[in-house]
Amino acid sequence: MPFTSLTQVLGGLENQDKWEKRRQFRQLSHCWTEVVGVAVAAQTRPLYVQRQVLYVATSSSVWAQNLAFERQRILEKLNAKLSYTLTDIRFSTAQWQLPKKRSAIASESDILWQDHPSHVTIRAHSQSAHAPKSLSTDPQTAFQTWASTLRDRTRSLPTCPVCQCPTPPGELQRWSICALCAAKRMK
Repeated sequence: MPFTSLTQVLGGLENQDKWEKRRQFRQLSHCWTEVVGVAVAAQTRPLYVQRQVLYVATSSSVWAQNLAFERQRILEKLNAKLSYTLTDIRFSTAQWQLPKKRSAIASESDILWQDHPSHVTIRAHSQSAHAPKSLSTDPQTAFQTWASTLRDRTRSLPTCPVCQCPTPPGELQRWSICALCAAKRMK
């Protein structure tokens, strides 16, 4: 059975009728910076289109108000570039998230992951073995590369006494077996 590349699978899904709105929004997202300019794009983020109205998050109420005055000009430029027609744009600060909050959330989850029993640290001396290799468009080569990388990563791990699979040390310390075997026992 030949493998189908992820690009081909996603392309096939994207061409289905139910993905039309996503295609349209992606088209809008690609031309947003060109239409509004780099400075405005840095302070705004298109959120979604509903009933031919584009909803845009802004970094402040000042930006929202200024852009509301410019919305007719922006609409004309967007409609000239899009394959569909927008009737209005609504600007609001309601769904704007500051990058600092996002990075704080990410760092908190990183901290939690560091303490998770299934976390495996990649040792510095073997870092080059885990560096991403060149991406292949051939699915069989991509799979072989992935399997080889996984084998290299798990080679130094201890094995589960029940299933003999490589297991992160934290799982063995916590349950004396791997997480999958522990889950089976808890049923």
